[in-house]
Amino acid sequence: MERPNAHDEEPAELLAFVHRLAWADTGELRCGEPGHPDGHVCLPAPIGEVALDEFRRALVERYGRARSLARDGDADPTATVDTGLPLLTPFGDRLVAMRGWFHGGRWIGLGAIRRPYGPLPVLLVAEGRGPADGLPEGTTWLGGVVAATGRDISAPRHPVDWADVEARLGTALPVDYRQLAEVFGEGAFDDHLRLYVPGSDARGSDLVGNALRSAEWARTSGSRLWEPYGVYPAPGGLLQWGDTEQADTFYWLTEGDDPERWPVIACSDDFDSWARFDGTVTEFLHQVLTDRHHPYSLARHFDGHWFTPYGEDDLTG
Repeated sequence: MERPNAHDEEPAELLAFVHRLAWADTGELRCGEPGHPDGHVCLPAPIGEVALDEFRRALVERYGRARSLARDGDADPTATVDTGLPLLTPFGDRLVAMRGWFHGGRWIGLGAIRRPYGPLPVLLVAEGRGPADGLPEGTTWLGGVVAATGRDISAPRHPVDWADVEARLGTALPVDYRQLAEVFGEGAFDDHLRLYVPGSDARGSDLVGNALRSAEWARTSGSRLWEPYGVYPAPGGLLQWGDTEQADTFYWLTEGDDPERWPVIACSDDFDSWARFDGTVTEFLHQVLTDRHHPYSLARHFDGHWFTPYGEDDLTG
């Protein structure tokens, strides 16, 4: 793949090139810079403060909040392969700043390095790590989902007033889901599987708002769409927590008094095929991300995974 020239390319064209390169199936990454190891490619960064800011904004718009890996010459000492270390390795103590985004199994980095006559902007794409590689023994399902996506859990969490949410719904919610919602917030895994969380309903993925609308529509329309199940708050009814861009839908089956024991029910887009998964939401998501044989597998399509947050920003600093 021929590299663009930052002096000639428009930011949109450079962004499109970076996006293609970020997919792990586009071949090995070998940098042509002297002394740089394999496993990444340095690209010509946009020149000038205005062009750099425009390009950074475009990265944020496409990939969401960046992970801050280095600022004012201080690199994150806790960075690992899962959290962006491959973006730091090529530059050593010359690094001034670096932001990173995980997408398609690889890291995208935009930063700056020291030169005798001033900082030089740098742009690179670096290898990530597969979702099932090296998960520590005893890792929770949520920890597995975080590791699979490279999600930065040090970033501000999605605040939720769970007492208010559960009062409005009339039920407690599983602990693992509450933790998942706070860590990830509103957004989609691999730009495909959307997570419903309490809060903003700009994209129709507010957990509470969707539940109330579904219940009202089922009540007033007399629809049999969800058969053989009912819709929450009907006893043992379905309470939706996610969907996909192919219109697959995911629910809890709210049977019994203990939300920790609610199974996941998945439905195909024609509402004609239902599947039950006995386990938590985070276990279900981890299997979707790592098991190529799972019926809703994303691992069959992507070697690496990412989470695209809705409404997050990183335009300062």
